[in-house]
Amino acid sequence: MKKLWVLFLLVFTVMTVNGKDYSVKSPNGKLMIKVHAASTLTWEIEYQGRTVLAPSAMSVDIYSAVLGENVKVRKAEIKKVNQSFDTPVYKKSRVKDHYQSLTLFCKDGYNVEFRAYDEGAAYRFLVNRYIDKLHHEQVEFCFADDYQAYIPYVNSGEDNRYGTSFESLYDEQRLSEMYPNSLAFLPLAVCLPDGMKAVIMEAGVRDYPGLFLKKGKGNTFVGEHAPYVLEDRRVGRDLIPTKRADYIANGSNGKLPWRVVLVTEKDAQLLDNDMAQRLSEPCKIDDVSWIKPGLVAWDWWNYTNITGVDFRSGMNTPTYKYFIDFAQKYELPYIIIDEGWSDADDLFTVSKEIDLPALIDYGKQKHVDIILWCTWRNLVKDIEKTMSHYAAMGIKGFKVDFFDRDDQRVARDVERMAACAAQYHLVLDLHGYKPIGLQRAYPNILNIEGVRGLENTKWERRVGNAPEHDFPRYDVMIPYLRMLLGPMDYTPGAMLNATKDFFIGNNRQPMSQGTRVHQMAMYVLYEAPLQMLADSPTKYLRNPECTAFISQIPTVFDETIALAGEIGQYAAIARRKGDVWYVGVLNNWDARDIEIPLSFLKKPQNAEIFADGINADKEATDYRIIKSQVSSDDTLKIHLAPGGGWVAILR
Repeated sequence: MKKLWVLFLLVFTVMTVNGKDYSVKSPNGKLMIKVHAASTLTWEIEYQGRTVLAPSAMSVDIYSAVLGENVKVRKAEIKKVNQSFDTPVYKKSRVKDHYQSLTLFCKDGYNVEFRAYDEGAAYRFLVNRYIDKLHHEQVEFCFADDYQAYIPYVNSGEDNRYGTSFESLYDEQRLSEMYPNSLAFLPLAVCLPDGMKAVIMEAGVRDYPGLFLKKGKGNTFVGEHAPYVLEDRRVGRDLIPTKRADYIANGSNGKLPWRVVLVTEKDAQLLDNDMAQRLSEPCKIDDVSWIKPGLVAWDWWNYTNITGVDFRSGMNTPTYKYFIDFAQKYELPYIIIDEGWSDADDLFTVSKEIDLPALIDYGKQKHVDIILWCTWRNLVKDIEKTMSHYAAMGIKGFKVDFFDRDDQRVARDVERMAACAAQYHLVLDLHGYKPIGLQRAYPNILNIEGVRGLENTKWERRVGNAPEHDFPRYDVMIPYLRMLLGPMDYTPGAMLNATKDFFIGNNRQPMSQGTRVHQMAMYVLYEAPLQMLADSPTKYLRNPECTAFISQIPTVFDETIALAGEIGQYAAIARRKGDVWYVGVLNNWDARDIEIPLSFLKKPQNAEIFADGINADKEATDYRIIKSQVSSDDTLKIHLAPGGGWVAILR
């Protein structure tokens, strides 16, 4: 992949006080990392003189030594780095990477690198040798006061403590109220005074278990990792660990993941953050020209409910020809054939109701490619054989489901899948998992679920006032938190929309909470290089205005601008592809009026706008279309209905 690099380095040895204290500042000088190296190694973060993170310890136990204890620093270096890199499948075409780093070179054969960005701070351990078994990594995040936090808990029982599909809501509670011994996954946000936020996340995870957090002493989070799995057993579609080792990693190349704390003055800053990309390894695929992002027609959420046809709809050839015809009409590059196309245990035994070669050939005639669903448990039996077989047939990717774990074995399998898929020019969509920092290295991983998406509405009861059923509020939390890690397969696009009072969960006739335009705006707000149209083609064909609009929205962009918003309240984003701008706004259940300046426009544009209709508060499908000309001098005045949205294409 062609890259343009601009790199300025300034390297010098850091003078220390008593050989123990070090510091490094962000490029704009607002953020400072302070490091203390003595009997323990700690870091703290200040932002404009205010404590964000109190001294927090770090260490790595590799059995033969505990790195980070009794620290002996032989040299310390600071580098100033200002560079950029291309991103072929992302929310912008190029990412700027501007920071100052402090690296401690320690006598026991390891280094610790700290990076100070304008947007946050990060550190990682670099061990200068192969680690046979890594017993434990100590991770702490200590805060100065009992702040409010947004905490996504792991919802599995003690018999499967680390099992999660990463679809939890965010509990809003003070640090002191965190449930003892309960695990939370990342990102996790802490509310600092004056509207500031500290968001804890990790990045660059390779061949390593994911980080969970639990309550420590005082106002502290401490890290916990899933131990290495020695044995597991099949339970339904999952592989559930039954025996674990007393170590977390069985072999490591010594590059541990980045531990990250983002710092913001305003919530909207989180809507356009590139830290996960910056701290990931560069692309490992030489030629990325074959990787094709785009929209995809999907069968599972809508229960293959198509009408007005002369065949019985379901998991069969005529149904998927119908899906292909729909995809061709709206120039969608893909359809997905979800669970049921093959035997539950054998990916090479195809259902007798599906003529897969005929569908592949039919799709080629219509310029529509096919992606197949499978479980991790089945695919991992023989990744090479499966991928080579279906790639030769003409399949273009796999949706791999039911990981529901975050241990080292899963991380290894995901990278093996990504590398093998790249070899056979296959794209991937991973479900029951969260991004770990591989999308930059393997941009053929187009999407990763790890979110409480639209599928959950299929089995929810009436909303009432219960916060656990409040999808519109969750919808305007995930752009600030979950989306920091990378793309998410929320699967939007419901055409049957309901207000809070009239929503009912229904597996066979599913609906969404909030307005029609709330669903449409997700196509701009939510990062998803492989973005689903979750509802039935029949429903889309009956709503041609909305469908034609959605089908014009790209899934990757050249530029992204965060416009406005507050976590859990609303979110507004503008994205550019070529000369066309796409603007989306999502709202929670509180009606509101906002103003969006269009100062980012460089020339007048023709606007096509979908807004909540005047009756959208009682009939959620109500919308209105506005066409006008706008310029950089204009400020849009937008009314958002309860659970509402607003979306525009500016040409």
